[in-house]
Amino acid sequence: MKLTRYTHDGKTSVGVVQNDRIINLDALLAGPILDVSALLASPEAINAARTTQATAENSVSLSDVRLEAPILRPGKFMALGMNYKDHEAEARRLGVDIPTSQVWFSKQITCITGPFDDVHYPRVCERLDYEAELGVVIGKGGRRISESEALSHVAGYFVANDVSARDWQAKSPTWTLGKSFDTHGPIGPWIVTADEIADPQNLTVSLSVNGERRQHSSTELMTYSIAKQIAYLSEVMTLEPGDILITGTPAGVGIAMQPPTYLSVGDVVRVEISGIGHIENTIVEEPK
Repeated sequence: MKLTRYTHDGKTSVGVVQNDRIINLDALLAGPILDVSALLASPEAINAARTTQATAENSVSLSDVRLEAPILRPGKFMALGMNYKDHEAEARRLGVDIPTSQVWFSKQITCITGPFDDVHYPRVCERLDYEAELGVVIGKGGRRISESEALSHVAGYFVANDVSARDWQAKSPTWTLGKSFDTHGPIGPWIVTADEIADPQNLTVSLSVNGERRQHSSTELMTYSIAKQIAYLSEVMTLEPGDILITGTPAGVGIAMQPPTYLSVGDVVRVEISGIGHIENTIVEEPK
């Protein structure tokens, strides 16, 4: 099931994608609806969404809507660095030390933007880069979650681009500043529920800039599986429904190219993950 947040005729709603239509699910929820996390918090709404059929009255054409970030204000937006074996290999060639444990950082939630929205090139940035990543949404919260139980805590998966201001990333040991500029967290195009992803460690991840492939790999090459990630994080913090994690990027980032090749205004960046879909964002000058 593909759960989405979308705008149609000036109104933003949550819905489920069924073939080429989106079924409006607002009526299944009581109270204000911010994003898809409201659905994830209601087993009754999720079960009803699975059985709802599209009609002319309750749905709109997918081509007539603007897809928005499915989760706009998660409690946490955590990101894992250096988590693909091929990315580690290119880092070694550059003389970068490879961490011996999971390295997590926070992307501030104000960076989140839609799957097809423009991404700003900050006026204070000189080296803007891309990172194709698989995103995870927590469905069932918990602390000290075992690796064997970890995937049962996943509500679904999405596509992400961990847009990175490399010069600002270098200024801060936590990486947070270089990872959190407004619009530098495009996610979507929807959340595919976990039951539709047979093996999250067997997905193809690819990224292109202006049609030129820059990244192409498999989640099989993750150093730390998604289950290991959830177990490790939950040793420190309580994970809550609606929290989102992005799980590392494979080889091919701009900083590792020879010579380094960063993004420019006008570039179109497309990230695609098998079984989920794609997002596509144009780099534009930051508004004054």
